[in-house]
Amino acid sequence: MIRIKNTFETMIVQLAEGTIKTKYGTYREILFYDGIKESHALVMGDVKEGEEVLCRVHSSCVFAHHFNSIECDCREQMEISQQLIERAGKGIVIWLEQEGKGNGHYALLNTLPLKKEGMPQAEAYEAVGFQKDNRDFSAAAKILKHLEVTSITMITGNKKKTETLTRYGITVSGIQPTVLD
Repeated sequence: MIRIKNTFETMIVQLAEGTIKTKYGTYREILFYDGIKESHALVMGDVKEGEEVLCRVHSSCVFAHHFNSIECDCREQMEISQQLIERAGKGIVIWLEQEGKGNGHYALLNTLPLKKEGMPQAEAYEAVGFQKDNRDFSAAAKILKHLEVTSITMITGNKKKTETLTRYGITVSGIQPTVLD
């Protein structure tokens, strides 16, 4: 059996590339594989050696993106991010398969009764035996290095994302909240 240790030193391989037209402009979709999971980068404009490139690192959410749930803001965050990138004419969305804050959809389903009682999502994960936030953003850092971006402005409200990317050598020059003016 081959085992791939999930560390920053593991590979990132570009598998394929194509064009995708969205409600918020045309992007290059680049599919990556790190030996465990696939990740997607949606790239608008020329980002190579770009400074302060808008970048959204986004984790999958079955409820919001597949079922159009109104119980979370994941879909809205993605739409706002794409609108901000469209306005700037350049940017990156990195889509990571990390459902349920990296715990999976099973964990998310198990938290529903606790959330309905008013418990915050992160605490609900812990209450049912999972990590508050088990996501790993190292693949995003590898993708940004592959794209040769000089620095990014993160579209986020999550400090963990910026701290992780910084720890892996990505220059985060600023933060853009996921709100439209």
